[in-house]
Amino acid sequence: MEHFDKEYCLEVWGDLACFTRPELKVERVSYDVITPSAARAIFESIFWKPAIRWQVTRIEVLNPIRWTNIKRNEVGKLMSPTSDGLIIEDNRQQRSSMLLRDVRYRIFARQIYIPVKNRPSEEQRLWAKDENPGKYNAMFQRRASKGQCFNQPYLGCREFSCGFQLIEPAIHGQGIDESRDLGLMLYDMDFKDQYGEKPAEALFYRAKMEHGVIVVPEKDSEEVLR
Repeated sequence: MEHFDKEYCLEVWGDLACFTRPELKVERVSYDVITPSAARAIFESIFWKPAIRWQVTRIEVLNPIRWTNIKRNEVGKLMSPTSDGLIIEDNRQQRSSMLLRDVRYRIFARQIYIPVKNRPSEEQRLWAKDENPGKYNAMFQRRASKGQCFNQPYLGCREFSCGFQLIEPAIHGQGIDESRDLGLMLYDMDFKDQYGEKPAEALFYRAKMEHGVIVVPEKDSEEVLR
């Protein structure tokens, strides 16, 4: 059972981060700390397979929460594949962004094995005969220890790339000496019906930081709100 319960720890850091609040449509404003969905994306950028999903369990905030504000020129229109082009000067919009700066976190997560019957495609179900949860754990550990990744990990927005390091052993510690109620925070997007008729569903939870530590509930727990 250690293959199913093994917890990993990554220390991640970056100069800027933006974990955008979905309730603010025009100006980008970040949550105070990294969200579970952003932490999951970092693990997935290092290793992901259809047979697993990452469950974030704990976040330790290592640097004090600091803010900065920048203005950026953005394009306010999407270009259609059938269009002749897009004139940037006619669609440029200047927007302010409230970002986090000088961030550093330790994020903990474990692999959740997806049963074969729940795989979305016949091809993925056929692959299952060669699957081994221990193999997937070893593959992640090898890649993370060497600094390898499929995509450059980022902190909320792709332009804010981050560095990462595998911490072994994954021992729980403390973060900054600060506690606060972070309010209702985006937990993740639920894509379980993405191959059906229902759109993806946003999940939220009440985030609380105690001495720099945020304990993340299980995806199916009562603490996660739909």
